[in-house]
Parts: sequence; structure tokens; C-alpha cells
Amino acid sequence: MTESLVTTLGPNDLWNVAALGLHPPAERDGENDGQSDGENDARGDGRVTARTWGNTRTRRNFHRQGGGYVQFVRDPVDFVDATLSIFEVEEPVLDSADAWVEVEVERVDSGAADDTEWEAWTLTPVESGVERETVPTINRGIGAVVEATVAASRLGVDAYDQSELRERLSYFEAVGRNCGDDRVRTALDRLRDHLDE
Repeated sequence: MTESLVTTLGPNDLWNVAALGLHPPAERDGENDGQSDGENDARGDGRVTARTWGNTRTRRNFHRQGGGYVQFVRDPVDFVDATLSIFEVEEPVLDSADAWVEVEVERVDSGAADDTEWEAWTLTPVESGVERETVPTINRGIGAVVEATVAASRLGVDAYDQSELRERLSYFEAVGRNCGDDRVRTALDRLRDHLDE
């Protein structure tokens, strides 16, 4: 799964920013023996898919608008704010986006897991842009922010062991503070602020 941020236009004419996990298309032509990550396009047509969980702004805006802007960012503060708060902007492309893809979405499946409704979507590219090119590096601090944010987003959800989530949150916060830069530490401070709200 690739973590991204997505902006979707809300009824207030602001762009809601949220985290969106992207699942790769199913393998074809015998590559990888037809195995995939299990979250691929229900139609098997080679498009990237994503799931929305619960009655989120992203889900509602996908239904209302039929698309949004998927963005690839490295800013841990934007990732935390998008995941744990209501984060709205006036323009569809974030200043922190390295690249973006305007997508049309189509709902292809739905269901429920542990009393939480989900919907699966295919994403079809319409237009894209690269804002900046960078040499990719592996930063444990940013990875720790992503994992801490995932754990934090599941707090209060009955399907998850709360003590285990708090242990994961504590562990990844320690890794981020030890391995990350000032922006990572700011993101972890922001994560704590959101949890205290």
C-alpha cells in the first residue's frame, strides 16, 4: 500500500484533506503467479484502488463530486493533520505535494468489517503534475509518524486492542523522536495535540 493524501471538494467549497491508502492493480500475465495484496480492483482491470472507512468527508465527497486529487507528500505534519483532524484548504493541490494526480472515482464494492462500513473505489487518472523532483531517501522518522498516526486513528475503535494500540503509538513516537528531524518532532507534537482534543 502507498500512503497518499487526497483532497476532495466539500459542500463548503473548501478542499478536505485526508489520508488515503492506495492499493496497486492486480498482477497480470502470470506475473507474481497472479498474487496481489488482496485489496486490488474488484474488476481486475488494472486500476489503482482505495477504500474509505465509515461515513467520512472523503467518502461523501467522492459520492458528491466523483473524484479528487491524490497527492504524494513527504511532510509529516500535513500527514498527521490530514489523518487526525478536519484539514481544509482553498486549493486542491497542497504546497507540500511533490506530485499529484486528479482522479475520477467509481465505487466498485462495499461491505462492513467489525461494524464499520467500507467502500472500495477505483481511481482513474485524469490529469497529473510533478511539483518537484527529489532523490528518495528512507527516513525512519517519517515512517514512524505514519505508523503512529495509523495507531492513533484506530484508538476508540472497538475492533482494535486499545492497549496494543497505545503501545504501538508509544513505540513509534519514540522512534520518530529519536530518528526524525524537527518537522517529524513537530508532527508528533501535533499528533499528541489531536489526541488530547
